[in-house]
Amino acid sequence: MSILEIKNGGIFFTTRDENVFVEPYGDGCARVRASRNTRILDEKWTLLDPEPSDAEVYVDGSVGIIKNGKLTVRVVRSWSGCRIEFQKKGKAVHATDETVIATHEEADMVTRYQHISGENYRIRVNFDARDEHIYGLGQEQQGFFDRKGCTYDIANWNTKSTLPVIYSSLGYGFLWNNPSPGRVEFGYNHTVWTADCAKQADYLVFVGDTPAEVMNRYCRLTGFAPKLPQWAAGFWQSRCRYESQEEILEVAHEYRKRGIPLDAIVIDFFHWTEQGNCDFDPKYWPDPEGLVKELKEMGIRPVVSYWPTVNPGSRNWNEMNERNLLIRTEYGHHPTFDFWGQNTYVDMSNPEAREFVWEQIKKTYIKCGIRTFWLDEAEPEVHPQQWENLKTHIGNMAETGLTYPYYYSKCFHDGLKSEGEEEVVLLTRAAYPGSQKFGALVWNGDIGSDFTQLRNSVVSGLSMAMCGIPWWNSDIGGFFNGDTESDYFRELIVRWFQFGLFCPVMRLHGTRLKQSYYKDRYPGIICDGGGYNEIWHFGDRDYEIIKDIIDLRYRLKPYILRCAERTSKTGEPIMRPMFFDFPEDENCYATGDQYMFGPDILFAPILDQGATEREVYLPEGKWIRTSDKSVADGGKKITCRAEIGEFIAFVRDSAEVIKVF
Repeated sequence: MSILEIKNGGIFFTTRDENVFVEPYGDGCARVRASRNTRILDEKWTLLDPEPSDAEVYVDGSVGIIKNGKLTVRVVRSWSGCRIEFQKKGKAVHATDETVIATHEEADMVTRYQHISGENYRIRVNFDARDEHIYGLGQEQQGFFDRKGCTYDIANWNTKSTLPVIYSSLGYGFLWNNPSPGRVEFGYNHTVWTADCAKQADYLVFVGDTPAEVMNRYCRLTGFAPKLPQWAAGFWQSRCRYESQEEILEVAHEYRKRGIPLDAIVIDFFHWTEQGNCDFDPKYWPDPEGLVKELKEMGIRPVVSYWPTVNPGSRNWNEMNERNLLIRTEYGHHPTFDFWGQNTYVDMSNPEAREFVWEQIKKTYIKCGIRTFWLDEAEPEVHPQQWENLKTHIGNMAETGLTYPYYYSKCFHDGLKSEGEEEVVLLTRAAYPGSQKFGALVWNGDIGSDFTQLRNSVVSGLSMAMCGIPWWNSDIGGFFNGDTESDYFRELIVRWFQFGLFCPVMRLHGTRLKQSYYKDRYPGIICDGGGYNEIWHFGDRDYEIIKDIIDLRYRLKPYILRCAERTSKTGEPIMRPMFFDFPEDENCYATGDQYMFGPDILFAPILDQGATEREVYLPEGKWIRTSDKSVADGGKKITCRAEIGEFIAFVRDSAEVIKVF
């Protein structure tokens, strides 16, 4: 049996096949690294440096102990194995599982290793199963709010963005600090985290008395979101896609003519001449500077889509290819994404590639006044998704792939800051721990236009909130196959707008089926858009309802901005699960289809076709229904009705925000 040592401020021990280092990492937090190689690496990936702590580290016989605020870590060595136990105020809340030992030779090992190549292994860490609820892990297109009992791939693709961080109802947070794609099992017999290709296991455990305290500790590890700009809390108009400068100005002027508030309008993809050219096609966008000026004079902020795809036909291809600024393949030809040509992606992990991209952005978009960007294809989307075939500046993507959206956001954040822009908002389709500090506004990708995806979007938003991503939204109405002339879609879009009202950002988007009255203005245009997607195209009834919802959003803006300011200081999300504000109420841990919007508003969306009523759980206290100002006592479930033009929301008794309803 090896000896526990105090080294570099933590506890270190080694066996024939493994080195393990456990250290305090800021107040109330511990970091564990374990490797079958001869050394422990100091790679932090996207972690910030730890804040100082008053941790006490010592060894008592065969037990190593770290006392760090409310967290105590016990490293127990014996002839039968090794166990790392994490305690909050003396009670074990998490621990490695030593019952999975396969052979006597592995008895001393904390981690299971399967050799891949060189110093890389498929690494698996087992933990005890506990009676707990588990939340977070990013966005999955399914309805399981509580992740306990579920198994997930740790990976990114369109509609799926895994952030390997969770919150447990036992009062701890866990961050799997391995950017390799992999797998996680939250079983009833054990919890298992797996990295498919890594040099070492690396994870952090942090505790707090409340979900808010745990979230604050997490943001101290990875960064706080900046202050949400005032304009971003308003209404965003978008569709897939506005095909010309003329078309987008017509829509903007129509909103102003109708007196409907609008803060942002989106210029979607393929406004450029080729993938990899950061420009406007002069045939359809002849005067970008004039466009931006006219929109800004109306008080509307233009948001421009950028794709990191580069086609060999791009004027930038040869230089980027020769300088290794593109993601390369280990085997075969260069393409990684077939979309209007064979493309590969900018290697955003390469500082030189980020600098090169930003120089192109400055020549066109920045020059004409664009200051807000939509970072699409952020996973990145590759087909087939064989990470081991992709090579980047920081390594093979089988080992580093999850960091791509982090460096993608960093590229534009740092570039905008260098231009003196203080209000950075980056609409992006994927994220990684730390993305929030770059102003990443995540949405859940190209989901379908149906009630199932509306329900799943509620879970996605709440799950991202518990991963430290407070700026989140979905395509109102869903993205694919919305028939705006159908009764089904016209019901769906109203219910989705009601959900969008109580999201951190309210953005209408989608590729609608082309309506019977659709006018094809540019026959033969490359990658044409879908049907109309402005609020006056959903029928007279919906138009009046949605217009009132948008008006209410603007009355709510001061409240939303106050919540967002707290987010930037404390890390608490704007849209958050019920248990965030009521951690002592067991009922709130099983309630994933209603939520708190800031500290004072409870929203219970209608999520089923044809439904006009649902059950709502009200925590203890008195609650005021926003629609009729009736007062209800909490601590119980009640049934509430909401016809198509109504929604179900309550405000805490005496909260000032009730005045805006």
